[in-house]
Amino acid sequence: MDDHKPIDTEDGPALVTPGVGAHRYETPPAGRPIDDPQAAREAGLAHNEHLKIASRYLRGGLADGLLKHATGAISEDDGQLVKFHGMYMQDDRDLRPERTRKKLDKAYSFMIRLRIAGGVVTPKQWLILDGLATTYANGTLRATTRQTFQYHGVIKSNLKRAMAAIDSALLDTIAACGDVNRNVMAATNPAQSGAHKAAYDLGKEISDTLLPKTNAWREIWLDGEKVVGGEEEGFVEPVYGKTYLPRKFKIVVAVPPSNEVDIFAHDLGFIAILDKKNRVTGWNVTVGGGMGMTHGETDTFPRTADVMGFCKPEDAVKVAEAVMTVQRDWGNRKVRKNARLKYTIERYGLAAFRAEVEKRLGKPLEEAKPFTFEGNGDRYGWTEGDDGRHHLTLYIPSGRIKDVEGGPQFLAGLRRIAQVHEGDFRLTGNQNVIIANVPAGKRAEIEALVDEYGLTKGAGALRRSSMACVALPTCGLALAESERYLPSLIDELEESLAGHGLSEDEITIRMTGCPNGCARPYIAEIGLVGRGPERYHLYLGAAFDGSRLSKLYKEDVTASEVRATLDPLFADYAKGRSKGERFGDFLIRAGHVAKTTNGPDFHERIGALKPAA
Repeated sequence: MDDHKPIDTEDGPALVTPGVGAHRYETPPAGRPIDDPQAAREAGLAHNEHLKIASRYLRGGLADGLLKHATGAISEDDGQLVKFHGMYMQDDRDLRPERTRKKLDKAYSFMIRLRIAGGVVTPKQWLILDGLATTYANGTLRATTRQTFQYHGVIKSNLKRAMAAIDSALLDTIAACGDVNRNVMAATNPAQSGAHKAAYDLGKEISDTLLPKTNAWREIWLDGEKVVGGEEEGFVEPVYGKTYLPRKFKIVVAVPPSNEVDIFAHDLGFIAILDKKNRVTGWNVTVGGGMGMTHGETDTFPRTADVMGFCKPEDAVKVAEAVMTVQRDWGNRKVRKNARLKYTIERYGLAAFRAEVEKRLGKPLEEAKPFTFEGNGDRYGWTEGDDGRHHLTLYIPSGRIKDVEGGPQFLAGLRRIAQVHEGDFRLTGNQNVIIANVPAGKRAEIEALVDEYGLTKGAGALRRSSMACVALPTCGLALAESERYLPSLIDELEESLAGHGLSEDEITIRMTGCPNGCARPYIAEIGLVGRGPERYHLYLGAAFDGSRLSKLYKEDVTASEVRATLDPLFADYAKGRSKGERFGDFLIRAGHVAKTTNGPDFHERIGALKPAA
């Protein structure tokens, strides 16, 4: 695993990557972000900054827009603000051409995403969320890559009803999207019961602490009591202020040896340091990861996080707030594509960033402790925790919980299980579901229901290490298919792997419909990123444990060319690998693709370095 430590040079502290070289860091800004409208205009801040400042703490025109029944849409500006409430306005892109010919409005609807820290829900909550899917959404629940649920196809007139149902489950959608700290992910390893509890508790406390305090969500969606002056009179967001964050902010908590939350792909992470009895003694702190980029713009890139230091358990929440507030004050508010924490650290340097975090924390961080990750996938089937409880991890293709004609009845089966289950459900960062905390005496009953509804306790090696984003038809950013295409592609690749005796070899494969990277393709050993209809960039060479980025191997690969491109590489891997060597590591050692050291190196030395055998 890469150590994720920056390298100092004669020019000063800098990350050096081949073909990029050293650079001097800029001087960080002083003070809080601009929140005066006139000053923001004079400073040339991005349009979203003006929206936030003028939004009256995330209200905007949302309440009035819901009453406009002539369209299923809301205004463009409110479409930005509604993200803070956990929603994206979308339309069915499969229907666009026909509706355009008929001069009809787009088939607008909303995606609703929940905030569920650590991905844990009770059986009662599951049943409420199941009912919401079949009543107001498109009949499916979708487990996301960030350990929560989202719904698709909720029309504007049903938004408040859906929110009321979510509220009745004692859940909400606040800050599931937008320029805020989003859903906090936490390790789900059921075999490490004590460590999982510590990870979950930390994730939940961070989520609650960094939650926006505005009353706007309850006021707009649940007809809550309006505060005189719309909270402007005397109200101040204690952490965020009027401007919130420059861009989205993502926090995860990992427990080695499993990296199923992909710690290095996020803005801020906490890695549990365990003693010999699997008890948490503290947390290594990682900063500056992120997946998104823009095709053709090399000043945007994915980045793996740096390990910044170590903190004691009692300081972890304070560290989280300190890291986030430094990003609040130092992040780029003029250019949104360069506003994530990864770019802030590239601009000002990890040493300066750590110093400011320690200043706000009031004490220095300790140096990072040793740790080891073995992979970033899930464990399928039954496991027994160290507390004697049993846990069953189910494979859910791309996280889509629905009843498949002639196949698994995921929606009906999990509904039936929720009616008898005495433990809880856990969503994983790989879009799967764990039926957790099953008493020994209930295991046979759960197993019988799993068999009755055809639920899957695993899949082939490649398939169980796969992820896909939603993409078409609902995502407005998608350039190509992802969720709907990946299963058939895996069918093809499984045939190819079998031909080389590799059927049982786990290789991570992830696909997204655009370069924003929601399924984290840039840290998959095989990553496919949409470029256009049936066209993808193919990335190879990431680490199996999620610690190293991939490299662009071939541009604009058509769907029909993917198998033919990968097959000779599979053949070479089968013949030339060392014992225990992973596919991504082999491709680098064998000279097929260059190694990416970190974000700035991502666009350097791209392409196939030698022809495949």
